[in-house]
Amino acid sequence: PLTVVLHEGGSEWLKSLCSSAGLKGSEHEDVWRLLPSQPLSSLFLSTSSLLGLGALASLTAYWLVTRPRPMRPPCDLQAQSVGDPSCRRSALLKDDLLQDFYYENTRTAYDMFQRGLKISGNGPCLGFRKPGQPYQWISYTEVAQQAQELGSGLLAKGCRANPEQFVGIFAQNRPEWMISELACYTYSMAVVPLYDTLGMEAMVHILNLAEISLVICDREEKAASLLENKEKGKTPKLSCLVLFNDFSDAFVEKAKKCEVEVLKLEHLSLWYRCSSLCCTGHCNNVLFIYPGKPKGAMITHGNIASNTSSVIKILEQDDVSISYLPLAHMFERMIQVTMFCHGARVGFYQGDISLLMDDIKTLKPTFFPVVPRLLNRIYDKILGSVTSPLRRALLHYAVRRKQAELRSGIVRNNSLWDKLVFNRIQTSLGGNLRFALTASAPISPTVLSFLRATLGCLIFEGYGQTECTAGCTFSMPGDWSTGHVGSPLPCAMVKLVDIPDMNYYAKNGEGEICIRGPSVFKGYLKDPEKTAEALDTDGWLHSGDVGQWLPNGTLRIIDRKKHIFKLSQGEYIAPEKIENAYMRCVPVLQVFVHGDSLQSYLIAIVVPDPEVFVSWAKERGFVGSYEELCQNPDVKSAVLEEMKAVGKQAGLMSFEQVKDIYLHPEMFSVANGLLTPTLKSRRTDIRRVFQEQISSMYSKTAI
Repeated sequence: PLTVVLHEGGSEWLKSLCSSAGLKGSEHEDVWRLLPSQPLSSLFLSTSSLLGLGALASLTAYWLVTRPRPMRPPCDLQAQSVGDPSCRRSALLKDDLLQDFYYENTRTAYDMFQRGLKISGNGPCLGFRKPGQPYQWISYTEVAQQAQELGSGLLAKGCRANPEQFVGIFAQNRPEWMISELACYTYSMAVVPLYDTLGMEAMVHILNLAEISLVICDREEKAASLLENKEKGKTPKLSCLVLFNDFSDAFVEKAKKCEVEVLKLEHLSLWYRCSSLCCTGHCNNVLFIYPGKPKGAMITHGNIASNTSSVIKILEQDDVSISYLPLAHMFERMIQVTMFCHGARVGFYQGDISLLMDDIKTLKPTFFPVVPRLLNRIYDKILGSVTSPLRRALLHYAVRRKQAELRSGIVRNNSLWDKLVFNRIQTSLGGNLRFALTASAPISPTVLSFLRATLGCLIFEGYGQTECTAGCTFSMPGDWSTGHVGSPLPCAMVKLVDIPDMNYYAKNGEGEICIRGPSVFKGYLKDPEKTAEALDTDGWLHSGDVGQWLPNGTLRIIDRKKHIFKLSQGEYIAPEKIENAYMRCVPVLQVFVHGDSLQSYLIAIVVPDPEVFVSWAKERGFVGSYEELCQNPDVKSAVLEEMKAVGKQAGLMSFEQVKDIYLHPEMFSVANGLLTPTLKSRRTDIRRVFQEQISSMYSKTAI
């Protein structure tokens, strides 16, 4: 057979191939290791062998070029924050000088939108859709123009162009909400978001405290609820209602009798007149916090600029976000401000949470802001959809393979497992997700790790509260470990302080989480007493949460100070920690843990998951409808046993385990007043609604 000698020219050819493939020195060596160990000059190869060797080298070079690369973290992941055992700052900072802003010309929310307007090239800004239709987009130029016209209309109706002018917005997420907010910022006014679920008493308190004369609403029903209080003389300052939607003549007549003017948003914009007034950078952005007596947290534009500066580089101009979390809360507001700064797009859901998944499929967002409750639902739905043992085994094996990549710092959605197993899951969220951000409540490490693998995108976890303008800690890019909420943002210093009653001490790296920096709010509106409770004399914001510093400089939330209570035997109870543990129980959708200082044990109100409860009960020999099963005492006992098993696995002490439960067939929701707009439990309201069931459980013989 024909033979050839692979001489030194062959080695030069391989070097040339590696070079053209863009391989570096160490990667050259990977290719050479695949070749025989004896000198190339001594090899006699047939033509077919030589061609095979060339093909092998080419394939190897291609693999080395296209193989997934781990994300390079911006700092040492084993030292993500610096400082002493109690007080720490971000390792991304060169010194203790905290970050006030990112771009020199973006020191207010108004500035950030103007930057987006300039760099977007009149690109799409705000999106909306009608049922069954694609998204329609309003450009940055159109948004800026409409905001300018609306702001001028507000001035024509008597609003003053200064930070002491409070304008209420009482509406669901939609483009007009953001245009109204921008109109206020354009003329240095302050925005006061009003919640759907505050209740009339709280709404009256807010309107009077902020002396609000003009409220912008989305529809007549909401405006009518405000008008009723005006009729009763409870809100004397209210004089103008501006609506997004059409309204009836009867409503206008009723408003006239109360000396309240009613206008359509587009008609108010006709009052437009040119003006050189703009945002001064000293405006207040007032947010009211509930439950209890509402408190107005005064958030400044400096707070917003500082907070967004810490996460601004994660976003790009091509990004698209879905807006469905309440705009009355800083989490969603900060996301949108950051999107606008990059000239990116925000698409609004239709206003019906049951249509959210359809909106996401249509919008195809690259960024998904989310709360843990929704991630838990996605997790449960994925597991619930896999019924056969073979498919379940394949799913868990694929998850383990992807999690192994995560531990190496690799995040991708184009692996073999993504194509074979996870494609349908990723398509259900639009197929374009680049990253997601979860905040507002703790998330189970199991759920977070599972979804990072299945969704094939970056999932960051953040921690904060309204009073520090949304976030104070954030997952470091490249760190895909779980069980913590990241390290301090560059805008915040975080320290832990002693809580002797709970045996937490800062010297041990445990204590109440306190925050200081340019993102911390200036106080509560006209409430020096509450301000003094939240902010100490050195400017530290006391969060009420209990944290623990981990060896790598990240923060773990381990307890809650504000909602703790004692049982009769003196044991301290943090109900939210217990609830988070029980949420991992298969038949449980929602749970409220209650204790009484006169009682020695805990009880709980449990809402079973409608999607799995009936089949779960059937597997255990119980048959009936969802409602019938909730009333079955044997089913209740089975659920309680399952909860105790999950609680034990989560490390709950015996006194932290509930001893009795009540199965309730209706979900806690914003609509029935048992959840806040950010989907947190309204503990006082739940306790009031279920007082009869709570009393009944405690009336039984002590367990």
